[in-house]
Amino acid sequence: MTPSLPWRRRPKPPATPVRDLELLAVDLETTGLDPARHEILSIGVVPVRGDTIELGGARQYAVRPVRPGGVGDSATVHGITDDAAAAAAPIAEVLPGVLAELDGRVLLAHHAAIEVGFLAAAGRRGSLEVPELTVVDTLRLQRRVLQRARPFGHHTEGELSLASARRHLGLPRYRAHDALTDALACAELYLAQVAALSGGADLTLRDLLR
Repeated sequence: MTPSLPWRRRPKPPATPVRDLELLAVDLETTGLDPARHEILSIGVVPVRGDTIELGGARQYAVRPVRPGGVGDSATVHGITDDAAAAAAPIAEVLPGVLAELDGRVLLAHHAAIEVGFLAAAGRRGSLEVPELTVVDTLRLQRRVLQRARPFGHHTEGELSLASARRHLGLPRYRAHDALTDALACAELYLAQVAALSGGADLTLRDLLR
């Protein structure tokens, strides 16, 4: 039997105003892009409550890969070395804490399929149940931001990257491929996107899930 965590809270319903939402911005650094073959090396999380980023709750988890080959060529992307990864905790010890932080919160990520896929794969490997998550994807929100800015124009996939989306909304450039920095960058982008899409109206969670 797959063990489950003692979940206490459910995420807010779709009609919840954005100002009342609790979210957790999540970013992963991994050994590759395929959850079936690759592993998590680092997890960055940043809580967001309403329109406030709670920096006091921001944290980064280092994760030790268990498969042969260690970090491999991915080190050239994120800079995590085999020695650093070997000193980290295994995902079986890290994942319960991350899932506990997601308890009652909406998962916020840029291109969220990556985070959702890797967290689910890690749960299966560790025989730990990962519950169905409510997810807000800032990449999808950015498509809407661009469509509003250019209703009859086109946008490229490059314009949807985290860095490009932030630049479009006037946010500063951060160093990429650090899980905690990217989670913070995602949280800031989310708040800017909500402001751009709301037009002064009160958005709900349902509006963000469209």
